[in-house]
Amino acid sequence: MRKLRMGMIGGGIGSFIGDVHRKASGLDGMIELVCGAFSSTAEKSKASGKELLLPEDRCYANYEEMILKEKELPEDIRMDFVSIVTPNHMHFAPAKFALENGFHVVCDKPMTLTVDEANTLEKLVNSTGLLFALTHNYPGSPMVKQAKSMVENGELGKIRKVQVHYLQGWMATSVEDSGNKQASWRVDPSKSGVGGALGDIGTHAHNLVEYISGLKVKELAADLGKFGKGRILDDDGNILLRLENGAKGTMSFSQIALGEENNFCIRVYGEKGSIEWHQETPNELITRWIDRPKTIYTPNGNDLSPLSLAASRIPAGHPEGYLEAFANVYKNFATHLNALIIDSSIETPDYPTVSDGMRGVKFIHAAVNSDQQNAAWVSLD
Repeated sequence: MRKLRMGMIGGGIGSFIGDVHRKASGLDGMIELVCGAFSSTAEKSKASGKELLLPEDRCYANYEEMILKEKELPEDIRMDFVSIVTPNHMHFAPAKFALENGFHVVCDKPMTLTVDEANTLEKLVNSTGLLFALTHNYPGSPMVKQAKSMVENGELGKIRKVQVHYLQGWMATSVEDSGNKQASWRVDPSKSGVGGALGDIGTHAHNLVEYISGLKVKELAADLGKFGKGRILDDDGNILLRLENGAKGTMSFSQIALGEENNFCIRVYGEKGSIEWHQETPNELITRWIDRPKTIYTPNGNDLSPLSLAASRIPAGHPEGYLEAFANVYKNFATHLNALIIDSSIETPDYPTVSDGMRGVKFIHAAVNSDQQNAAWVSLD
């Protein structure tokens, strides 16, 4: 195995998510940033590269130049994969171009703006054999992996009900009118796509429902809200879910829930027991049982599954959070890619893939479709 070389598209200096990706990818010492096209202008991209201490000739004006020039470099120097950390509208084209030129891809969610675009990427990944990781970071949490393992092992019995909410309040006022760059592109359909909060945080909720329960959402009925003055895209929503085994679900998400910071919570109820996990207190998984007392699991604690232990980084009692969960996505992707490079056969590590990206895009479009039909039931397929 060797350290993998990463090229970054987007995420220039001042970008919140770019900094998160750089920290998360570097946490395990398995990946190093070697090049980038960090901004929409050559000048800003070069300036960002300089601050990141990269060689000037590895800081490119745009993603096309980066991919083509890196492809020409010797195999022991050029980047191994690209990490795409741009606003939503700039996910598809760079990902497609990278795959077409032989580079593996890590991409922020939602994967694309349309189902057709998502289908194109899924077909490219399948035909090329290249790896594609989608950075839904919450499944990287040790306690989320513990919850998944318990459901898989049948400890909760047949799943009957799922409740999930993701509540934020940072867009309760018209922050997009005061120069907030994070808000301005999120309220713009040309950059965000058909979903606002739906695509931004609703997709995380949908992903976690399917990841932990192991069940696909078959149908949904969505009621989306647009409370911010002049907003075209949703900033709030409530959705009923029907899962493939007959289980029922409810989802609530909002970015206008005044006072909320990052209140992401999921509860899964089975015939024998239930689990509860809160992102703001990520080191506790609460379980309740029909025939024994409530139990709280913690990272690297007692009686954890191998999947959870593999994601636990530090001794029990030491908090693990957002960055560590994010880093687990990169670590598992890097483990898979290194195995591919040295032609080693391993069990595929646990990280979100292009298929999860396809599911997320279908979820967004089904919810918007349902809302336009006065919350009619709509199939994801």
